[in-house]
Amino acid sequence: MTVATDLRTLAERGAAELEGASAQDVLRWADRHLARFAVAASMQDTVLVHLASQVVPGIDVLFLDTGYHFPQTLQTRDEVARRYDVTVRDLTARQTVAEQDASYGARLHDRDPDLCCTLRKTHPLDEAVDTYDGWATGLRRAESATRALTPVVTFDERRERIKLAPLAAWSDEQVAAYVDEHDVIMNPLLSQGYPSIGCEPCTRRVLAGEDARAGRWSGTGKTECGIHS
Repeated sequence: MTVATDLRTLAERGAAELEGASAQDVLRWADRHLARFAVAASMQDTVLVHLASQVVPGIDVLFLDTGYHFPQTLQTRDEVARRYDVTVRDLTARQTVAEQDASYGARLHDRDPDLCCTLRKTHPLDEAVDTYDGWATGLRRAESATRALTPVVTFDERRERIKLAPLAAWSDEQVAAYVDEHDVIMNPLLSQGYPSIGCEPCTRRVLAGEDARAGRWSGTGKTECGIHS
């Protein structure tokens, strides 16, 4: 049997066992069954990172440093590295922003946001995840209609690794309660009209009554960066 086959079988077993399990138990399952796994974090909120630091001290946290982040996001990353028992790994694209501009023209994110996300997010994450047996994401079903069916455990077919979403079933109220109870580090932009935070050129404030992710790639029809597809 190949490694991919073994991991696919393990993912199927985990999906059956862990639907309805606590986020902590999902992380414990991963720590028990996977030789190496990591948590991916956008540094919007750090609930999953905090949880993982308690269950698996020293765990690798993968941060996609696209070169386009808000200063507040980078400050949040630095605070996480300072306060939590984790190892933050900055993942960068093969080209700097200046090199990408030289190859594709300036402000690629305005002209072809899908390609920009592929170059600066998807490819770096793919390369990093290849060194692990699985990875965890903070996706939640309550975030948007496109995430409403997020599984707790699945086999990531494109990367041939196990993908975990320990917080999949958490409501906004559960997140808020956990943040308050544990004094979780939060990106300051969350309290400034940015309920969903991505790269600065492609993120705007959300207006009253809009979906939480309406500020991402506004006016383009794009709703996801592609790392979860």
